[in-house]
Amino acid sequence: MVGLVKVQVIDLKEREGKLLISNTSPYFVNALRRCMLREVPKLAIEDVIFYENSTSLFDEIIAHRLGMIPLPTDLKLLVPRDECTCKGEGCPNCTVRYTLSREEPGMVYSGDLQPEDERWKVVDPKIPIVELFEGQRLILEAEAILGRGKVHAKWQAVVAPGYKYYPIIEIDQDKLDEDTIKKAIEICPKKILKEKDGKLVVDGLEKCSLCKSCEEVTDGAIKVRGDETRFIFKFETDGSLDAKTLLMEAARILEEKFKEFEKLIK
Repeated sequence: MVGLVKVQVIDLKEREGKLLISNTSPYFVNALRRCMLREVPKLAIEDVIFYENSTSLFDEIIAHRLGMIPLPTDLKLLVPRDECTCKGEGCPNCTVRYTLSREEPGMVYSGDLQPEDERWKVVDPKIPIVELFEGQRLILEAEAILGRGKVHAKWQAVVAPGYKYYPIIEIDQDKLDEDTIKKAIEICPKKILKEKDGKLVVDGLEKCSLCKSCEEVTDGAIKVRGDETRFIFKFETDGSLDAKTLLMEAARILEEKFKEFEKLIK
């Protein structure tokens, strides 16, 4: 592989992104995927103090559910607790504190978690935690810290990152007839094959899943393969980080790891 890796942004929204990564191999793209999953830090609840829990769930189950709630993360303000100047005691630079107090019947939602500072208000306020019935109460305090997905899934900011080869579809029009064209159009699961002026054309190449169903019904008139140097990379976030921040942080960490590896082999 010669030259620099090229990245083209196809779509980048607040919580999801789609990229075209060219001039590289599956190994690099997978390294980026794993870096998103394992290395990018995010905020999550780690410690919970229960003052009263008369609900139908044990403390441990509620604590686990609290840990999985996405929390807004500002990597410019927070540092990992083990790197903080407070030496692990917990301070505003490394720890975000929440309280929860509910006693009326009904569902307790993630939005019932009250942060010390409104900037740390939970991302999705309608995540159910536990249902309270008459006479039940739930009172607790929680501490959230930065962590990485390689330690626990609650610190994974990315959701379902994945990639595929960029599709290449070659059509030999001379081998197609009206019946074969109709079969190819009907069998395509992504519905990207269309008939135009008596010819079979592709409309929406990037949607192709490389299933090759069209190959099987056209007796070699269509050839489908993946470009081994270009990849469509998709990812989503849980809302704790926006898609751009997640991508840039993963790229920065990956670059640092490559530099460290380079030093080790010299």
